[in-house]
Amino acid sequence: MTNNTRMFWLQAITPLHVGAGKGIGFIDMPIMREKVTNWPVVPGSALKGVLRDHFKNNWDVEQEKHFKKAFGTKPSDEDSNAGSLIFTDAHTICFPVRSLYGTFAYITSPLVLNRVKRDMEAAGYKDFPSELTLNSDQILHTKNSKLTKGNKIFFEDLDFHASADVQVDKWATLLSNGLYSPDSPFKQIFLERFALLSDDSFNFLVETGTEVSARIRINQTSKIVEEGALWYEESLPPEAILGGLVWCDRLYGGNTMREGELIDHFCKPGDLNIQIGGKATVGKGRVRCRFTTG
Repeated sequence: MTNNTRMFWLQAITPLHVGAGKGIGFIDMPIMREKVTNWPVVPGSALKGVLRDHFKNNWDVEQEKHFKKAFGTKPSDEDSNAGSLIFTDAHTICFPVRSLYGTFAYITSPLVLNRVKRDMEAAGYKDFPSELTLNSDQILHTKNSKLTKGNKIFFEDLDFHASADVQVDKWATLLSNGLYSPDSPFKQIFLERFALLSDDSFNFLVETGTEVSARIRINQTSKIVEEGALWYEESLPPEAILGGLVWCDRLYGGNTMREGELIDHFCKPGDLNIQIGGKATVGKGRVRCRFTTG
């Protein structure tokens, strides 16, 4: 399975709203979250559908030839199938938060990194940094971090004791190699703003740090807000980073092509600029997608 599996990375360029329907709290339109962790998630079905449309409008010769094998056909077709590319949900890897120094940070936690390690191993990655543990009031950061002042870091209205750690540098480098091309200027920005928090601190900031926007509907005749037409939408903030796995299931139709060849056609190195979720006409959902393997 290793040679037939890719890690995919998603980074939000604009606020990202993958809705979970009607909310039961003060947020009328919340984003989707994992049931167990309550961390934001992008369903694999949403990503697969978006990529299907992307490749259908931007395919090369080989992608056009094998498109139905990868993404399936309609149930009415004689040779209908669900498609051989299998996408997991995209889970939260780094969450952006405001920082008193350095403007903002990409935060993660030991539990998040353990889950990322499990996915990356399936994609063929090896030689991971050592496991890290820390106290609830502690933050570990990279050697050349822009987030610190003395031995303190301030995120939102919280302050933490901060110290550099070589294992955090290794994790930052490993993740940045997946997220960015070697010549990307954003790679250094990530390395200088990567920070590791305790699981409890990470949970709090991920739950309270999303964007919440008030939306209204204007009456076209009176040009004022219609009665009752005020609602609140939640979005993942720009710079949020998620990731998951994609692999190729068995190919249908007795084709002699290997599964690894099919995934090579559609999960090539390089950036894909796609739109996921709702509110596309107001600029939300722009996402940068990359595929990598160890």
